[in-house]
Amino acid sequence: MKKILLVEDDPNLGLLLQDYLQLKGKFDVVLCKDGDEGLRGFTKQPFDLVILDVMMPKKDGFTLGKDIRKINAQVPIIFATAKGMIEDKTQAFNLGGDDYITKPFRIEELLLRINALLRRSENSEKKAEEQQTRFAIGKYDFDYQAQLISINGQQQKLSTKEAELLRLLCMRKNEVLTREEALLNIWHDDNYFNGRSMDVFLSKIRKYLKDDPNVEIINVHGRGYKLLIN
Repeated sequence: MKKILLVEDDPNLGLLLQDYLQLKGKFDVVLCKDGDEGLRGFTKQPFDLVILDVMMPKKDGFTLGKDIRKINAQVPIIFATAKGMIEDKTQAFNLGGDDYITKPFRIEELLLRINALLRRSENSEKKAEEQQTRFAIGKYDFDYQAQLISINGQQQKLSTKEAELLRLLCMRKNEVLTREEALLNIWHDDNYFNGRSMDVFLSKIRKYLKDDPNVEIINVHGRGYKLLIN
């Protein structure tokens, strides 16, 4: 469930938005009544998206957005205000805002904007993950492009298939990598013979990682494998 920070000084509107988004959008919404409370709330836990009313006491939405950007440069921010002037919109985007909605607005429109920003954020994270080539695996350093595992100055060269399989495990660290996903991504066919071949590569990878007791590749019965890093 995605977690949203909503900072709105109008208690009626705040509760209405919170209830609607939790019911219709199935989000976990934390509601704060002013900018100071909103900043404290943001520092206590991670959020997937932030909605800031601009006209608030103690700390206005633009100032709060600027403070949030100092802490987190990636979290999507939507500014909501009764002002519709182009100068305010420009300020919102210059402060690192991702979207701007003018009051009064339809809650359905806000929900559409939230979903669009979350999809964009997820796609950006996925692209960054797909482009990653260096991984820390406990005490090991794994260089996917060079196909090397290093520890304490010692290096182990990997075959192409071993490197591809280890990279998939790293991308799903502490999560299940299904056999089907691994086989289709690397061998492009999940037949029995490719499955047996993958088991051999996994055995080799386990041996390469044996010098760190906090690193383990376990079998998840009926599903696949999981790279555990304690």
